[in-house]
Amino acid sequence: MKIPFLDLHAPYLELRGEIDSTIKRVLESGWYILGEEVDTFEREYAAYCEANHCVGVANGLDALHLALLALGVSSGDEVIVPSNTYIATWLAVSQCGATPIPVEPNEETYNIDPARIETAITERTKVILPVHLYGQPADMDPILEIARKHGIKVLEDGAQAHGARYKGKRLGGHGDVVAWSFYPGKNLGAIGDGGAITTNDPEIADRIRVLRNYGSRVKYVNDVRGFNSRLDTLQAAILCVKLQYLDRWNDARRKIAEQYITGLKDIGLTIPFIPDWAEPVWHLFVVRSKMREKFQQQLNQADIGTLIHYPIPPHLQGAYADLGFGKSAFPIAERIHEEVLSLPMFPNMTLAQTKQVVVACRRIQGMAE
Repeated sequence: MKIPFLDLHAPYLELRGEIDSTIKRVLESGWYILGEEVDTFEREYAAYCEANHCVGVANGLDALHLALLALGVSSGDEVIVPSNTYIATWLAVSQCGATPIPVEPNEETYNIDPARIETAITERTKVILPVHLYGQPADMDPILEIARKHGIKVLEDGAQAHGARYKGKRLGGHGDVVAWSFYPGKNLGAIGDGGAITTNDPEIADRIRVLRNYGSRVKYVNDVRGFNSRLDTLQAAILCVKLQYLDRWNDARRKIAEQYITGLKDIGLTIPFIPDWAEPVWHLFVVRSKMREKFQQQLNQADIGTLIHYPIPPHLQGAYADLGFGKSAFPIAERIHEEVLSLPMFPNMTLAQTKQVVVACRRIQGMAE
């Protein structure tokens, strides 16, 4: 059978009755910007993340951008970012007029290496921005310790990690603020763009509420130069429905990951490493192969969908050519980006489909040997 990399239709079919009635309720309400639906989602998602506040915004990039602005980041500042991440993490820094300062990852977890952060700090450093990549928590305790030592803030990029836990506690309130994306392919995905921030700091939450709404607390009274970045009312209502199923879907992802880990051991692929303090939610299941292109091609011929997250690291993108980073500037990130391949991973994936992927991977690796 043909196995897609991701099936976005299946969650809708599973929840069709609830989602359709929710859409009908919102349309009949006549209230389409902010309002009760957004307020309800913000309360429920804050509680889910074990945080005091949630503010919905238009998308994940805006969540990062507005969070950085709320932390006081501006032109001339520096923000420490992972060298191994999606470019949105860097773009949010640039949108503030600040400079992203890349730090290499721990090659086992793919997340920013806390041991490398301190040497990157200067008097211009304003924020450390770890990413919980692929749904695996970054090692937050040493990051927070470094930040407190130097008097700088921590913004977490949780776009791929809805429901993940670090040392038993859900991500959402470890650092100063966490930025989230609800892009349709995420573990908690809308039917369009959406984003949010969670924080325990009421002042940060208030700043972001003002920034997202034209810089205004009161209609037509603008305190600061703000933006139009509000979580859509319809998306908020649908996210409320899906939030009730997130833990179940994440459990399904864990079972798929367990089958992959068991079935793909000792065949020449590098499979994910899970620290004992991490409870990942497997937004992606990423393996590494030194013959990735051939491996991906043969999986495609076997009707198994895959994607590469991500083929080009941010420092080698044309968008950041002005920073002057050449090839080999960040060799760990470059090596990762040259070898990673994401296997099919979605909560409605069946045991038979998972077994088919494992069998195909083992067969292809056996042929390579």
